Amino acid sequence: MPRLRSIARTFVALVAASLTQPAIAETSHDEQVWLNLTAMGPLSGNLIYFAEVQPRIGDGVSRIDPLLLRGAVGWKLSPKVSVYQGYGHIVSPVEGGRDINEERSFQQLNLGLGTPLGGELSSRTRLEQRWRSDGSDVAWRVREMLRYEKALRPADDAVNALVYSELFVALNDTDWGARGGFDQLRTFIGAEIGLPGTSTVELGYLNQTIDRTGGRTQMNHVAAAALFFRH
Repeated sequence: MPRLRSIARTFVALVAASLTQPAIAETSHDEQVWLNLTAMGPLSGNLIYFAEVQPRIGDGVSRIDPLLLRGAVGWKLSPKVSVYQGYGHIVSPVEGGRDINEERSFQQLNLGLGTPLGGELSSRTRLEQRWRSDGSDVAWRVREMLRYEKALRPADDAVNALVYSELFVALNDTDWGARGGFDQLRTFIGAEIGLPGTSTVELGYLNQTIDRTGGRTQMNHVAAAALFFRH
């Protein structure tokens, strides 16, 4: 528990510090819908994988922007610890112009952090290396997510209340617009619903706050739906 409290305090401090600049910036808003289809499971022994497709419909829910294709192979070190090496391809359509393509390599650590208050707390740490078609520099970015879920009825996990928050911090500047420091914060509240077998669907509201260049902030209000097919 001391380690858990230390992680939680550090995460809260990072969020509070990173929000100082966006809070005073000019903010624009958009309504979006994000869909996520993920397949995951064992390959052989402790060798595991996940593969996902994520179309995100933005600009007032009028067009896809962007489309994410991502997958990873990992190793299950214990029931509560897994590591992954992954790769993603992201296409961002540009109206009247050429699409922006991003290639992304990432390393990921998943940790189970215990069962406080009768729920499940977990952490996902991801380090990304990003290349884009509109520049030549490599951007490094770290992402830290804390996730908590709890059954709405004791002894029945068919429907769980679900909340998570994910902080993105850029580690360097690039010639295509990435800037070191706070990048974005995502906060989700909703429900996880059990499906036949071990598959689940997650439904809820996600708030995405992004730091843009020129002291501007983009806030997206997202209706999010994700299907996780586990086998």
